[in-house]
Amino acid sequence: MPEETVSAKRPETPDRKQYHIEVEKGAVAPTVLLPGDPQRVRKISSKWDSFEEVANHRQYVTHTGKYKGASISACSTGIGGPGAAIALEELANVGVRNFIRVGSCATLKDDIDIGDLIISTGAVRLEGTSKQYIRPEYPAIASYEVVLALIEAAETIGITYHLGLSASTDSFYLGQSRPGYGGYEQQWSKQLIDDLTKANVYNFEMEAATIFTLSNIYDFRSGAVCAVYANRPRDEFAVKGENDVIKCGNEAVRILADMDEEKESRKKRYWSRTM
Repeated sequence: MPEETVSAKRPETPDRKQYHIEVEKGAVAPTVLLPGDPQRVRKISSKWDSFEEVANHRQYVTHTGKYKGASISACSTGIGGPGAAIALEELANVGVRNFIRVGSCATLKDDIDIGDLIISTGAVRLEGTSKQYIRPEYPAIASYEVVLALIEAAETIGITYHLGLSASTDSFYLGQSRPGYGGYEQQWSKQLIDDLTKANVYNFEMEAATIFTLSNIYDFRSGAVCAVYANRPRDEFAVKGENDVIKCGNEAVRILADMDEEKESRKKRYWSRTM
C-alpha cells in the first residue's frame, strides 16, 4: 500500500489494489481456486498451460493463467475462516465471482480411505467467521453448478470421490476432537465426532462454511473439494491425494467455463443436463 492516506473502510489504492492480497482488477480470472497452503498454489498452476505470479503478500500467493483454454487463478488463504473471508472479499472487489476451495480434510466415515476426495455439498458452521456476517441458522451451501463440475471432473479423471456435508471448525485440535497440549480436553469435544457421525457429516475441514456462507450472501458460486489426509474412526493419517485434488479443481474450472458458455449460447440462466 502507498504511504498516502486511504479510506479505513476500504483500504485499497486508487487503482483498487487490495490491501491484503495485493491484487488489482484484471489480474485474476472470474474463477479462483482457493488452497489454504501458499505452496499449493504453484503445485496447482504447474498443471496449467501457462501462468504468472500476480501477487505474493503475507499468506496470500496468487497465480493467474490458462488451463485447457479456460481463464483460471489460484489464491492461497492460509488456515481458517478469517483468512478465507479476507481473500474472498478482496477477490470479489476485483471481479471474481466463482470460488472453489482445494484442500485437505479428515473424514469421519470408516469406509472412506486416505487419499480419497470429498466434495462438499454444504457445511456445518462450527467456525466463527460466518457468524460475523449472518445469524447461525443461515445455511452454508455449495453451488449446485460447482458441485456438478467437481463431480464431472472427478469422474473424467477417474478419481475416487465422495459427496456429503462437511463440518468447518476454527480449531484443528479441540475443535476437531483432538486433545490439546498436555492432553487437555472438554466433554463436548470428546463427543463431537460421535454426534457429527450420527448426523451423517463426512469430514472436518476449516474454510468451506465461511466460503459457502459469504458466497451465498453475495450471490456468487462456490464449492469445495478436499483430499482425505486423516481417517478419524480408524486413527490413520497420511499426506496423500494432493495431486488428485489439484487435478480435480483445475478440471472443474474448465468444466464450469464450458457450462457457462453453453448457458450463454442457449440464453439460459441455469445449467441442466437436458441442455
